[in-house]
Amino acid sequence: MVGLVALAFQDHPGQTPLDADELAQLIPRHITTHGQLNEWEQANIVEALKWLKRGRHPAVLTEKFCRELHKRMFGKTWKWAGTFRQSDKNIGCDWRQVPTRLRQLLDNTDFWMHERVFPLDEIAVRFHHQLVLVHAFPNGNGRHSRLMTDSLLAQAGGSPFSWGQGADLGAGGDVRNLYLDSLRAADAGDITKLTELVRR
Repeated sequence: MVGLVALAFQDHPGQTPLDADELAQLIPRHITTHGQLNEWEQANIVEALKWLKRGRHPAVLTEKFCRELHKRMFGKTWKWAGTFRQSDKNIGCDWRQVPTRLRQLLDNTDFWMHERVFPLDEIAVRFHHQLVLVHAFPNGNGRHSRLMTDSLLAQAGGSPFSWGQGADLGAGGDVRNLYLDSLRAADAGDITKLTELVRR
């Protein structure tokens, strides 16, 4: 079972590969394909969206909210949901730096918000990009960082991003490729493409 899921992960460029220990913590034992995993995770994420709509959660720019949201999104799928990664990946800082880098990002974003350093959308774009770069969890970081960003916008009274007209950025295709390209451009200091994509 784990071998099939592992192979499926390798067939999806841009996704963070899971190591054997992480794969072994898959909760639903009936899953054998990436398609089944996607469906199960999406059902889990729907429950997280319901939790967000109830509005009984702490301020977005806290480690507690960051971890709780990830756990709500993936807690019925992975035993490690809501737990910072314990290994290095193909993206992200050294895993031992995750708590510090996350704290810096949350503090910086809070400062940007309170001091109105940038317009709200630009703050949200910068926050999203930097959260993806930290890559705090073993997997699900893109989906988590997009929902974190929309939660930040909602808390500030803004509207959520369209993320490429609601395209499934986790699946293959032109919009996902454009999203990955825009993240790479942001890595080099140019957030123009990402700014255009999120309100497209």
